[in-house]
Amino acid sequence: MKHACVAYDRAIHQATEHDGQLRLGDGRLVAFDAVRWLPPLAPVPRPRTILALGLNYADHAKELAFKAPEEPLVFIKGESSLIGHRDHTVRPAGVEFMHYECELAVVIGQTARKVQRANAYDVIAGYTVANDYAIRDYLENWYRPNLRVKNRDTGTPLGPWLVDAADVPNPMNLALQTTVNGRLTQSGHTRDMIFDVPCLIEYFSSFMTLKPGDLILTGTPDGVVDCQPGDVVVTEIEGIGALINTIAAAP
Repeated sequence: MKHACVAYDRAIHQATEHDGQLRLGDGRLVAFDAVRWLPPLAPVPRPRTILALGLNYADHAKELAFKAPEEPLVFIKGESSLIGHRDHTVRPAGVEFMHYECELAVVIGQTARKVQRANAYDVIAGYTVANDYAIRDYLENWYRPNLRVKNRDTGTPLGPWLVDAADVPNPMNLALQTTVNGRLTQSGHTRDMIFDVPCLIEYFSSFMTLKPGDLILTGTPDGVVDCQPGDVVVTEIEGIGALINTIAAAP
Protein backbone atom coordinates (compact mmCIF):
# COMPACT_ATOMS: atom_id res chain seq x y z
CA MET A 1 0.00 0.00 0.00
CA LYS A 2 1.09 3.59 -0.71
CA HIS A 3 0.66 5.99 2.22
CA ALA A 4 0.81 9.79 2.11
CA CYS A 5 0.51 12.70 4.50
CA VAL A 6 -1.21 15.80 3.13
CA ALA A 7 -2.68 19.13 4.13
CA TYR A 8 -6.23 19.63 2.87
CA ASP A 9 -9.24 21.68 3.94
CA ARG A 10 -7.26 23.32 6.79
CA ALA A 11 -6.28 19.98 8.37
CA ILE A 12 -3.55 17.36 8.18
CA HIS A 13 -4.68 14.00 6.82
CA GLN A 14 -3.21 10.54 6.44
CA ALA A 15 -4.09 9.23 3.00
CA THR A 16 -3.61 6.27 0.70
CA GLU A 17 -3.42 6.04 -3.08
CA HIS A 18 -6.70 4.93 -4.67
CA ASP A 19 -7.14 4.70 -8.46
CA GLY A 20 -5.10 7.80 -9.19
CA GLN A 21 -6.55 9.81 -6.32
CA LEU A 22 -5.97 10.21 -2.62
CA ARG A 23 -8.32 8.56 -0.16
CA LEU A 24 -8.29 10.53 3.09
CA GLY A 25 -8.77 8.88 6.46
CA ASP A 26 -12.40 10.05 6.54
CA GLY A 27 -13.10 8.34 3.20
CA ARG A 28 -13.12 11.42 0.94
CA LEU A 29 -11.36 11.14 -2.43
CA VAL A 30 -9.33 14.16 -3.55
CA ALA A 31 -7.08 14.89 -6.50
CA PHE A 32 -3.31 14.86 -6.19
CA ASP A 33 -3.12 18.55 -7.10
CA ALA A 34 -5.78 19.59 -4.56
CA VAL A 35 -3.55 19.03 -1.54
CA ARG A 36 -0.23 20.12 -0.09
CA TRP A 37 2.03 17.09 0.18
CA LEU A 38 3.98 16.60 3.42
CA PRO A 39 6.76 14.10 4.20
CA PRO A 40 5.01 10.68 4.07
CA LEU A 41 5.93 9.25 7.44
CA ALA A 42 2.50 7.94 8.52
CA PRO A 43 1.52 5.38 9.70
CA VAL A 44 4.86 5.30 11.57
CA PRO A 45 5.98 8.10 13.94
CA ARG A 46 7.86 11.15 12.81
CA PRO A 47 11.62 10.62 12.51
CA ARG A 48 13.70 10.61 15.66
CA THR A 49 16.99 10.18 13.82
CA ILE A 50 17.88 10.72 10.16
CA LEU A 51 21.00 8.84 9.07
CA ALA A 52 22.37 9.77 5.65
CA LEU A 53 25.03 7.89 3.71
CA GLY A 54 27.80 9.53 1.75
CA LEU A 55 29.73 7.90 -1.10
CA ASN A 56 27.65 4.71 -0.97
CA TYR A 57 27.83 4.13 -4.72
CA ALA A 58 31.27 3.41 -6.18
CA ASP A 59 30.51 5.34 -9.38
CA HIS A 60 29.58 8.45 -7.38
CA ALA A 61 32.77 8.21 -5.31
CA LYS A 62 34.74 7.92 -8.57
CA GLU A 63 32.81 10.88 -10.03
CA LEU A 64 34.02 12.96 -7.08
CA ALA A 65 37.57 11.55 -7.31
CA PHE A 66 37.35 9.81 -3.93
CA LYS A 67 38.19 6.28 -2.89
CA ALA A 68 35.14 4.24 -1.95
CA PRO A 69 34.81 4.03 1.87
CA GLU A 70 35.71 0.81 3.68
CA GLU A 71 32.87 1.23 6.18
CA PRO A 72 29.68 3.29 5.95
CA LEU A 73 30.29 7.03 5.79
CA VAL A 74 27.32 8.55 7.58
CA PHE A 75 26.13 11.87 8.95
CA ILE A 76 23.10 13.01 10.96
CA LYS A 77 20.38 15.29 9.60
CA GLY A 78 17.72 17.30 11.42
CA GLU A 79 13.99 16.89 10.80
CA SER A 80 13.70 20.56 9.83
CA SER A 81 15.43 19.72 6.54
CA LEU A 82 12.45 17.62 5.40
CA ILE A 83 9.79 18.90 3.01
CA GLY A 84 7.18 17.16 0.88
CA HIS A 85 6.44 16.32 -2.74
CA ARG A 86 5.92 19.33 -5.05
CA ASP A 87 7.45 21.71 -2.51
CA HIS A 88 10.33 24.16 -3.03
CA THR A 89 13.97 23.93 -1.98
CA VAL A 90 15.84 27.18 -1.44
CA ARG A 91 19.18 27.74 -3.16
CA PRO A 92 21.18 30.14 -0.98
CA ALA A 93 22.36 33.34 -2.60
CA GLY A 94 25.90 33.34 -3.94
CA VAL A 95 26.57 29.58 -4.03
CA GLU A 96 28.21 28.13 -7.14
CA PHE A 97 27.23 24.46 -7.04
CA MET A 98 24.09 22.92 -5.52
CA HIS A 99 23.09 19.44 -6.65
CA TYR A 100 20.32 16.89 -6.06
CA GLU A 101 20.88 13.34 -4.81
CA CYS A 102 18.24 10.73 -5.63
CA GLU A 103 18.22 8.25 -2.74
CA LEU A 104 16.23 5.27 -1.53
CA ALA A 105 15.04 6.14 1.99
CA VAL A 106 14.40 3.32 4.47
CA VAL A 107 11.80 3.93 7.19
CA ILE A 108 12.30 1.88 10.35
CA GLY A 109 9.13 0.27 11.70
CA GLN A 110 10.12 -1.20 15.06
CA THR A 111 12.75 -0.81 17.77
CA ALA A 112 15.92 -2.48 16.55
CA ARG A 113 19.10 -3.26 18.46
CA LYS A 114 21.87 -5.63 17.35
CA VAL A 115 19.91 -6.82 14.33
CA GLN A 116 21.61 -9.50 12.26
CA ARG A 117 21.79 -9.00 8.51
CA ALA A 118 19.51 -11.99 7.89
CA ASN A 119 16.74 -10.35 9.95
CA ALA A 120 17.21 -6.75 8.79
CA TYR A 121 14.16 -6.55 6.55
CA ASP A 122 11.93 -7.52 9.48
CA VAL A 123 12.43 -4.09 11.12
CA ILE A 124 11.57 -1.99 8.04
CA ALA A 125 8.15 -0.32 7.77
CA GLY A 126 8.58 0.85 4.21
CA TYR A 127 10.46 2.91 1.66
CA THR A 128 10.21 6.36 0.14
CA VAL A 129 12.20 8.60 -2.20
CA ALA A 130 14.57 11.23 -0.82
CA ASN A 131 16.29 14.06 -2.67
CA ASP A 132 19.21 14.97 -0.43
CA TYR A 133 20.48 18.26 -1.83
CA ALA A 134 24.12 19.19 -1.24
CA ILE A 135 25.85 22.55 -1.55
CA ARG A 136 29.34 21.83 -2.79
CA ASP A 137 30.63 25.31 -1.88
CA TYR A 138 30.43 24.49 1.82
CA LEU A 139 32.17 21.12 1.59
CA GLU A 140 35.40 21.02 3.58
CA ASN A 141 36.02 17.28 3.62
CA TRP A 142 33.93 14.47 2.11
CA TYR A 143 34.65 12.37 5.19
CA ARG A 144 33.56 15.13 7.59
CA PRO A 145 30.95 17.18 5.72
CA ASN A 146 30.17 20.62 7.09
CA LEU A 147 26.63 20.88 8.52
CA ARG A 148 25.76 23.55 5.95
CA VAL A 149 26.35 21.13 3.07
CA LYS A 150 23.35 18.94 3.84
CA ASN A 151 21.54 19.88 7.04
CA ARG A 152 19.54 22.84 5.73
CA ASP A 153 15.90 23.86 5.98
CA THR A 154 14.01 22.67 2.85
CA GLY A 155 17.09 20.71 1.73
CA THR A 156 15.61 17.20 1.82
CA PRO A 157 12.40 16.61 -0.12
CA LEU A 158 10.79 13.29 0.76
CA GLY A 159 7.93 11.40 -0.87
CA PRO A 160 5.46 11.33 -2.37
CA TRP A 161 4.67 7.90 -0.92
CA LEU A 162 5.65 5.65 1.93
CA VAL A 163 5.40 2.23 0.29
CA ASP A 164 4.89 -0.72 2.63
CA ALA A 165 7.95 -2.97 2.87
CA ALA A 166 5.78 -5.97 1.94
CA ASP A 167 5.11 -4.33 -1.44
CA VAL A 168 8.82 -4.00 -2.28
CA PRO A 169 10.07 -7.58 -2.74
CA ASN A 170 13.71 -6.59 -3.24
CA PRO A 171 14.81 -3.02 -2.47
CA MET A 172 18.25 -3.92 -3.80
CA ASN A 173 16.84 -4.35 -7.31
CA LEU A 174 15.38 -0.92 -8.11
CA ALA A 175 16.29 1.55 -10.85
CA LEU A 176 16.83 5.20 -9.91
CA GLN A 177 16.82 8.27 -12.13
CA THR A 178 16.74 12.05 -11.97
CA THR A 179 15.53 14.54 -14.53
CA VAL A 180 16.08 18.30 -14.48
CA ASN A 181 13.50 20.23 -16.51
CA GLY A 182 12.64 16.98 -18.27
CA ARG A 183 16.23 16.10 -19.22
CA LEU A 184 17.65 12.83 -17.87
CA THR A 185 20.76 13.66 -15.84
CA GLN A 186 21.17 10.69 -13.47
CA SER A 187 20.55 6.98 -13.88
CA GLY A 188 21.55 4.23 -11.47
CA HIS A 189 20.48 1.10 -9.63
CA THR A 190 20.25 0.16 -5.96
CA ARG A 191 22.16 -3.09 -6.65
CA ASP A 192 25.26 -0.91 -7.03
CA MET A 193 25.29 0.27 -3.40
CA ILE A 194 28.57 -0.44 -1.64
CA PHE A 195 26.74 -1.11 1.63
CA ASP A 196 23.28 -2.54 0.98
CA VAL A 197 20.21 -2.05 3.15
CA PRO A 198 20.66 -5.18 5.36
CA CYS A 199 24.31 -4.27 5.90
CA LEU A 200 23.39 -0.73 6.98
CA ILE A 201 20.75 -1.88 9.46
CA GLU A 202 23.14 -4.43 10.95
CA TYR A 203 25.88 -1.79 11.14
CA PHE A 204 23.81 0.99 12.74
CA SER A 205 21.96 -1.28 15.18
CA SER A 206 25.26 -2.77 16.38
CA PHE A 207 26.03 0.43 18.34
CA MET A 208 22.78 2.42 18.49
CA THR A 209 19.10 1.67 18.92
CA LEU A 210 16.96 2.35 15.86
CA LYS A 211 13.43 3.51 16.64
CA PRO A 212 10.17 3.50 14.65
CA GLY A 213 10.21 6.42 12.24
CA ASP A 214 13.99 6.63 11.97
CA LEU A 215 15.16 7.25 8.39
CA ILE A 216 18.18 5.86 6.57
CA LEU A 217 19.05 7.70 3.35
CA THR A 218 21.16 5.23 1.41
CA GLY A 219 23.24 7.41 -0.90
CA THR A 220 23.14 8.35 -4.58
CA PRO A 221 24.76 7.14 -7.82
CA ASP A 222 26.79 9.36 -10.14
CA GLY A 223 25.30 11.98 -12.43
CA VAL A 224 24.79 15.03 -10.22
CA VAL A 225 24.56 18.47 -11.85
CA ASP A 226 24.20 22.03 -10.60
CA CYS A 227 20.59 23.24 -10.13
CA GLN A 228 19.41 26.81 -10.48
CA PRO A 229 16.28 28.66 -9.27
CA GLY A 230 13.31 27.64 -11.37
CA ASP A 231 14.65 24.16 -12.16
CA VAL A 232 12.15 21.34 -11.71
CA VAL A 233 13.91 18.25 -10.39
CA VAL A 234 12.23 14.83 -10.45
CA THR A 235 13.92 12.04 -8.49
CA GLU A 236 12.32 8.69 -9.23
CA ILE A 237 12.78 5.15 -7.93
CA GLU A 238 11.20 2.15 -9.57
CA GLY A 239 8.16 0.94 -7.64
CA ILE A 240 8.46 3.69 -5.00
CA GLY A 241 7.47 6.88 -6.77
CA ALA A 242 8.50 10.09 -8.54
CA LEU A 243 9.32 12.99 -6.21
CA ILE A 244 8.92 16.44 -7.79
CA ASN A 245 10.78 19.44 -6.40
CA THR A 246 11.41 22.98 -7.61
CA ILE A 247 14.45 25.11 -6.82
CA ALA A 248 13.63 28.56 -5.40
CA ALA A 249 15.88 31.58 -5.02
CA ALA A 250 16.68 32.76 -1.54
CA PRO A 251 14.25 35.48 -0.41
